[in-house]
Amino acid sequence: MKIAIMGAGSLGTIIGAYLSKRNELVELIDVNQAHVDVLNQSGATITGTINETIAVKAITPDKMEGHYDLVLLLTKQMYNTEVLENLEPHLDEDSIVLSLQNGVPEDSLATVLGRKRIVGGSVEFGATWVEPGVSELTTAAEAFQANAFQIGELDGTTTERIQQIKGILDGVGNTTISANLIGTKWAKLLVNVAMSGMSAVLGCAYGDVLKNEIAVMSAVMLADETIKVGTASGVEFDELAGFNLNIFNIATDKANLPQAIGFTKKAFAPQALLKASMLQDLEKKQKTEIDYINGFVSAKGKEVNISTPFNDLLVRLVKKAEEEKTLPDFEENLAYFEALLS
Repeated sequence: MKIAIMGAGSLGTIIGAYLSKRNELVELIDVNQAHVDVLNQSGATITGTINETIAVKAITPDKMEGHYDLVLLLTKQMYNTEVLENLEPHLDEDSIVLSLQNGVPEDSLATVLGRKRIVGGSVEFGATWVEPGVSELTTAAEAFQANAFQIGELDGTTTERIQQIKGILDGVGNTTISANLIGTKWAKLLVNVAMSGMSAVLGCAYGDVLKNEIAVMSAVMLADETIKVGTASGVEFDELAGFNLNIFNIATDKANLPQAIGFTKKAFAPQALLKASMLQDLEKKQKTEIDYINGFVSAKGKEVNISTPFNDLLVRLVKKAEEEKTLPDFEENLAYFEALLS
């Protein structure tokens, strides 16, 4: 099977490296020529909770040839128009595109590439870009190996091809097949909304969010809004890494807020070193995916008449940092959330 890693950033580099280590026919595809050159010359170097260098083959999109049997799509949604235009000529009728993008992009992908080709999924581990050729695994090694991916067919059936994809991805880390893909994608969205959102807006790692009571409480409120908006949209949230996310459905009297905060601190402790990709974008003075993460919840909230003040605030602050090309100030932005909580 010929496999393409479309978007060999922090996650794609690690995934491509471990698939290559299994002797799969894999091409890591990325627009960053310097990154591609280092990958080809020196291999993919993984640092952090695992330290290893693995030989890989990397190319830029203009060097793609022939057809791919399986494409792991890890690019940012805001680039999908260009990415899909480049990719489509290299797909045949039976090619499979596994979306591992943040957010819930499956319907829009199916509109362009055809529903038959699309399989959805989520990455359950974190990584940080270090430099060309180097990616830092920020999830504890044991957690990474035990729970790397959730994948599923759009209609929830367990097919031969989804089992085949699981067999391939198990070479990276344990992969779970979901019969509730939309619930799985919204579950991952909830994590990105709450933890990646706070990491981006405060300019810090997950661990710094967990150590600050105002920050972690705000993360819980972001998750609560996501649960309410998703439920009103007909979504049945799936478990994430074995955890029932309904704990984030805060009652009107906030009676279970302490439980939700305690759960958050425990559940995301293995991700303490993780720095949101949106924050990494701000550090590079690049546009973030905020419209497809917290902005998606805000937009959906308006559709179903659910108030989303925490997501609305976070979107405004991240967009401000984008426009000004500055990094968020932890204390300054935390004060806005403290005021909202009070």
